[in-house]
Amino acid sequence: MTVSDTSTRVGPLLRLWRNERKVSQADLALCADTSARHISFIETGRSRPSRELLERLADRLQVPIRQRNALLVAAGYAPVYQETSLEAPRMRAVKEAVDRILGVHMPFPALAVDADEHILAMNRSTELLLRETVQSDLLVPPVNVMRMALHPAGMVRHVLNAEEWKAHLLSRLYRQAVYSNRESLWALYNEMAGYRIPDESGNHELSDSIVALIELRAFGTVLRLFSTITTFGATTDVTVAELSLETLHPADDHTASVFQQVVKAAGDSYGVSTISTTAEAKVNPGPDPTSKTASPGVTASVRHR
Repeated sequence: MTVSDTSTRVGPLLRLWRNERKVSQADLALCADTSARHISFIETGRSRPSRELLERLADRLQVPIRQRNALLVAAGYAPVYQETSLEAPRMRAVKEAVDRILGVHMPFPALAVDADEHILAMNRSTELLLRETVQSDLLVPPVNVMRMALHPAGMVRHVLNAEEWKAHLLSRLYRQAVYSNRESLWALYNEMAGYRIPDESGNHELSDSIVALIELRAFGTVLRLFSTITTFGATTDVTVAELSLETLHPADDHTASVFQQVVKAAGDSYGVSTISTTAEAKVNPGPDPTSKTASPGVTASVRHR
């Protein structure tokens, strides 16, 4: 591959991300300590960026690390960010951290999902809630959170504020698709947007609420819940960067009491189910709650969605 070839390939990708972020060449150059002329030369294929400059540009444009690898390869450099299977020995600390978070959140629902919204693991409370509200064929791996929620045979059948909830989930999925520019997420968004819910009254604007409340009929009563999301930061592994932990919280004392009673009656309070993308769920007891194992070089951040 010649320098000309690599310059031609990386230029359109850089322009794509700059346009996605709505940043001008001048503004990008200013925050990346280069010139607008140099940015223009890179985008038009007349100049090849150094690895260091390309990393700075990707950082300023908030390009996800999976797509940063694509930028590096397009410029003729080796990819920097590894993608490690969760089953690999070096991921043990991450897996234990996930199981610990899901386990300690009992008796309330919590689950781990990947970048395509597929469930990787969930605690016992989540399993009980899904069995109560979702048709069984939607729970065959790979289980997709959005499909499980908004498919006509999914949880949406039991949601009292279904229009509001659907608008919030579509807004969340839309933002994720824009941020990552993943074709799979755009396809999922179009599929979910096409599902109609009972008594849905036409089109509505995308919700931009910070914390979405779901009112759900389950276990013979009405539950009120909201969710938070934990993500891993400061990581150089694609798998870890794309991992999210969603925890559902009771919005009132009644909801909290119901989950406590349901989980107590079911037993197995601290089990965590690991969902394979090709096989049935496996249940493991979760990590030792006294373990102090930490994931080196990984921090966690929490956001509402």
